[in-house]
Amino acid sequence: MITPSFHNAVVTGACGGLGQALARALIDRGARVALVGLQRPALETLASLAPGRCAIYQPDVSDSLAMQAMAADWMGRFGTPDLVIANAGVAGGFDTAQAGDLAVMRRMLEINLLGVATTFQPFLEPMRTSARRGALVGVASVAGWRGMPGNGAYCASKAGLIAYLQSLRAELRPTALRVHTVSPGYLRTALTAGNRFAMPGLLEPGEAARRLLAGVAAGTEHIVLPRRIGWLARALGLLPARLHDRILLGQPRKPRAGEPGATEIPGIRKP
Repeated sequence: MITPSFHNAVVTGACGGLGQALARALIDRGARVALVGLQRPALETLASLAPGRCAIYQPDVSDSLAMQAMAADWMGRFGTPDLVIANAGVAGGFDTAQAGDLAVMRRMLEINLLGVATTFQPFLEPMRTSARRGALVGVASVAGWRGMPGNGAYCASKAGLIAYLQSLRAELRPTALRVHTVSPGYLRTALTAGNRFAMPGLLEPGEAARRLLAGVAAGTEHIVLPRRIGWLARALGLLPARLHDRILLGQPRKPRAGEPGATEIPGIRKP
């Protein structure tokens, strides 16, 4: 296994299962880590592991001005990062027939898609002009590979993110920066706790973080966690569309906002 050697990292969504695991792994390896999230107690627990190497930030990741202020403060105190992981994300079921769900879709796009661009933007030029190699990591999802019934907002946000990361990767080819797309399947986190359907290949956050960082260190541009869920998704994708849809329609739907098992989506603006 290749041991990651990142010295200065920014992790958004550091309160969640994967984000916490990533932050812990980086802290354990001696990196300085900007902990970005909304739940201060969770961030304080992480920061206590290395008080002199961590800072806590609580911006809305879709707020470009707040993210620019966070980046300026971090770089003023700790320097330019060599690793930025845009991990913040939300999930939830979606029904186009329900007017209230349009606010859910808007917010999901703001966090899952726009939030990655607002995370990268203030660091991009400083990292590009740095003498060191650097990595920009966007956490997408296997759900972005194909739309699934009852999950249109989440699938759309992750599909858009995959396309955005492809564009950014092409733009940065001539530079020392590398763009990595991470497509997890099912991780044992709060985002999947309310799922009522089978979750093949369910992976623990700590193991997912280890594989993610090893993949980035190895230069892998497309990281699927775990690999076998990617093989399963691709195999299903070979089926005729009608048969594929029939299989998915037979599965329980992901809980919508307000239903039992649904995860909170912060900042939803009701119509």
